[in-house]
Amino acid sequence: MEQIGKKITGYQVKTTAAEPLPTVQQMHEDLKRPDVLLGSTYKVKTPQSDHALYITINDMVLNQGTAQEELHPYEIFLNSKNMENFQWVLALTRGISAVFRKGGDVCFLVEELRAIFDPKGGYFKKGGVFMPSLVAEIGLVIETHLKSIGRLKPEPMDTARMQFIGTKLNQTGFLPAAILCNKCMAKAVTVMDGCQTCLNCGDSKCG
Repeated sequence: MEQIGKKITGYQVKTTAAEPLPTVQQMHEDLKRPDVLLGSTYKVKTPQSDHALYITINDMVLNQGTAQEELHPYEIFLNSKNMENFQWVLALTRGISAVFRKGGDVCFLVEELRAIFDPKGGYFKKGGVFMPSLVAEIGLVIETHLKSIGRLKPEPMDTARMQFIGTKLNQTGFLPAAILCNKCMAKAVTVMDGCQTCLNCGDSKCG
């Protein structure tokens, strides 16, 4: 070790140059589409048609291999043997895909689509969930997908409510005395602790 033979009049801490932070990739319209995207296909069968509707949502992997890695929906396709609604289905998918590619928070699409009502009337899904339109069910599929890739957080249900539902549901999955919820359209509103409460979304008339 080298000895210091002179009086120290000052000092300086020598540091190494900090490594530049990695650039976080965000979704935007100019982002080039890769050759391979991750896809999920959902089957929708409604009482309004003899043919099922297949909804495919393709996701782009952003910041692959880093701590910021995430999936972002890039495009959506709808396919069915029923060609009756081909024009509006094509227009809808192109519009939604354009919103996906623009980037940012796309979760607002769920509420917009699920709020659309068919003037001819909606239909009930298994379990008592009312779908006001086919477009609303497409919104439900997008919501399910956004939850599966972590872009939309599911609302947790407390233990007491789960136990209450378990005692009230019959074998068909319906609540025998429940009424329709105006918020989530599920046939799941019942009196709980003296207040009308939806067991599906938690909406309460007592606030």
